[in-house]
Amino acid sequence: MKHTAGDLRQLQSLPLEAKVRMTLGRARIWYDRWDGKVYIAFSGGKDSLVLLILIRSIFPDVVAVFVNTGLAYPETIEFVKTIPNVIWLRPDMNFMRVVEKYGYPVASKMVAMGCDRHRNAKTEEQKKLRLWGGVCPSSGKQQAPTIPQKWHKLTWAPFKVSDKCCDVMKKRPFAAYEKETGEHPFIGTMASESRLREQQWMKYGCNAFDLGKPKSAPLSFWLEEDIWAYLKQNNVPYSRIYDMGEKRTGCMFCMFGVHMEKGNNRFQRMQKTHPKQWKFCMDTLGLREVLKYIGVPCEWRDPDPMLFDDIKP
Repeated sequence: MKHTAGDLRQLQSLPLEAKVRMTLGRARIWYDRWDGKVYIAFSGGKDSLVLLILIRSIFPDVVAVFVNTGLAYPETIEFVKTIPNVIWLRPDMNFMRVVEKYGYPVASKMVAMGCDRHRNAKTEEQKKLRLWGGVCPSSGKQQAPTIPQKWHKLTWAPFKVSDKCCDVMKKRPFAAYEKETGEHPFIGTMASESRLREQQWMKYGCNAFDLGKPKSAPLSFWLEEDIWAYLKQNNVPYSRIYDMGEKRTGCMFCMFGVHMEKGNNRFQRMQKTHPKQWKFCMDTLGLREVLKYIGVPCEWRDPDPMLFDDIKP
């Protein structure tokens, strides 16, 4: 490990001005290492927007690359169109084809990956390892279960579950672009977003030269409040989807983490804000049945007025 969790906490506690300077320093190292053969992976969201602004403040000609998966909010598409010097890519397969061939993105990437590997396991012993863990016959090593007991029901669901969606629709187009151009990406991820990203930062740092596919994440030690502070301090316009109540601008049809959302979840809100897309999700893509199976509502519910403290009897 290059760093510890304590190192990360120390960096995360720095003032915004210091974080900006450190990010620019890491960006220069990445740019120089590849002789300027770099690009910005741009999603249209607030994090990659801050990344784009910072990178172009020192290297104004760096291209941004956006993968138009067909799953982005319309507001995000509108916003990306306002950004200059953006290359648009498309995946080879649409979402409907992906779920038919591989399965739906449900619960989390780790759970969905476990379900996919369970379904494609060659032996019953391998299937049991996915569910309960134990000693792997081939390696002799203890293996932890990859599917928590709460989600075992997904292995006998009347639909497929898989983590392949992101690989097919995002990673493959980026990989093809990198192979064609020889460019290396700046990405706008932060260690605070997940345990996996925190572990990656501790192992590789912001500039992951040692990865099989090197990448730079110079915002790794930023927090979400830093992103918003930067945008507001610098009067930066951003996708209006955030002002419509959405905290993330990723794929509209993705079900990862929806079971943890409080109040009206992303699909319930979609029924109000994007009824056309909601109907397509529920009736054409079959998300209604999947959400019902995991116990997640999909239709808007008006808040109970009795839950508000300011309502007098």
